[in-house]
Amino acid sequence: MGRNRIKIDLLIHDLKVPLSVIEAGLVSMLTREEKYGPLTDKQKKVLKRVLRNTRRTITLVNDALELGRSREGRLNLTSFQLSNLIEQSLVEIFDYADSNTAERIRACKDLRTLKAELARKGLKLDIEEPLWCRQYTLDQPKVTQILRNLLTNALKYKRNEVRLWIGEEDGFLCISVRDDGEGIPEMYHERIFECYFQMDQTGSCPVRGHGLGLAGVLILVEDMGGTLTLESGQGRGAEFSVKIPLAPPRS
Repeated sequence: MGRNRIKIDLLIHDLKVPLSVIEAGLVSMLTREEKYGPLTDKQKKVLKRVLRNTRRTITLVNDALELGRSREGRLNLTSFQLSNLIEQSLVEIFDYADSNTAERIRACKDLRTLKAELARKGLKLDIEEPLWCRQYTLDQPKVTQILRNLLTNALKYKRNEVRLWIGEEDGFLCISVRDDGEGIPEMYHERIFECYFQMDQTGSCPVRGHGLGLAGVLILVEDMGGTLTLESGQGRGAEFSVKIPLAPPRS
């Protein structure tokens, strides 16, 4: 690892402590009225907004550290139930902009209820019950970050609906995220995965993200031995498809 990379990772790592202190203080003020005194509804609303954005920043810090570990070829294999990973990703996505939906997702007791809740937000979840309950051994933080980034991007650019399909094919965990937005012209299909690249703001296509999300997703997918493909065209939405091998790649 180069000296500059070490300096950047150290700076990112050192952000975790003050952010955790801020988070703990906000939670304490919101939950311990006997110690800090009662809060008005407006004060609670502001503090909850600050707390959501603090947790968003913590997630971004953890994502940056995960990308650093991925560049070093490090996999952290853990066993998890797929339903837990999907629910965690969905809660993190909605918690920042729509905390009420995040709470309703947390309260869903089964797959049918979750699908109905997501449909109200324009997100169609397509997954079979046996797969929903299946246990996997993969690098959970990387898979979570991939799913969260692809869904966040799709929800940002959808017109009416985003479809999330998850399946298993030929020894691969497959994730497909499709939006019905303006789409990505073929001339941008390769460059869209470059760091800091944005589509031309003067054209009819929207600018997608800040240039890091998709580049990071590609790094994480490839470091797990998987593939990321894009199907899109002007005016017909975009579909990003990920295939992750269920057996860890040989070193």
